[in-house]
Amino acid sequence: MGSGEECLLGKGPGLVNTWQKQWPRTSGWIFVAPFLILFAAFLLTPLLYGLALSFFSWEMLSPAPAHWIGWGNFHEALHSDRFWASTLATARFVLMATPATVGLSLALALGINTIQARRQAFYRASYFLPGLLSISVAGLLWTWFYNGEFGLFNAYLEKVGIKIPWLTSTSWAMKSIVIMSLWWCLGGATIILLAGRQQISPSLYEAAAIDGAGPVRSLFHITLPQMRPVLLFVTVTNIIGSFQVFGQTYIITRGGPEDSTRVLVQYIYETAFLHYRMGYGSAMCWLLFAFIALFSVVQFLAMKEKR
Repeated sequence: MGSGEECLLGKGPGLVNTWQKQWPRTSGWIFVAPFLILFAAFLLTPLLYGLALSFFSWEMLSPAPAHWIGWGNFHEALHSDRFWASTLATARFVLMATPATVGLSLALALGINTIQARRQAFYRASYFLPGLLSISVAGLLWTWFYNGEFGLFNAYLEKVGIKIPWLTSTSWAMKSIVIMSLWWCLGGATIILLAGRQQISPSLYEAAAIDGAGPVRSLFHITLPQMRPVLLFVTVTNIIGSFQVFGQTYIITRGGPEDSTRVLVQYIYETAFLHYRMGYGSAMCWLLFAFIALFSVVQFLAMKEKR
């Protein structure tokens, strides 16, 4: 037997074994590569570009090129009355919408859980269907509901002598946006919390009943502690979504009356795409990201399970 054949026989199995050992690791990268490429192209690259842009002064319609100003955009935002007014409007929405969404969805989930299993599908679908509408359709629909002259709500309220300035009063406009958002977003949180409630073992409630625990004690000592991870997820995602509110206010009120519903994302949009101040808009985006991260961390720490 020649030396060439001996090399093939001697090294062939080793190469095969090496390839078999490396294949699981290599195949994982092959399968995840399309996602990583798209993630880098359409998410990571724009994020890094926006971060770099926030340190430049650049107006798209100006013939002057972008020039470095360091922290100038952030300094301008933090000393801008309009920035803080829009931030305050966003905070008002978050403080009203998040507790209402989590509380009502939890109540609905616990209520639906008491219904017979074959009838639960109807209620799940009923509460989830509004979320399937696009924000433009839902916004236009509720704009008609809220109309002060021929809107559906005031048409019924006038029969009992009540007329509410839903969108024309600074004290009612943000509340109206919150009510609309509850109708539109409540279903998704309800379905998630219902799934979390149904994962709790019935044996826990049976043992509690033997010990004499009633519904209230079972709620606070079994249901809520067991649902803590799901409640944390729903709360944090609602906080993030509430900070990013834009479509409701832009379609229904355009930020009025008197800028009472001009939230931060709408102000960023107007600054960047209507006034073409891209660097300043990018800086405000990163300040919004900092606000969201801060509130999310605080919520995680507040609801962190104590060991």
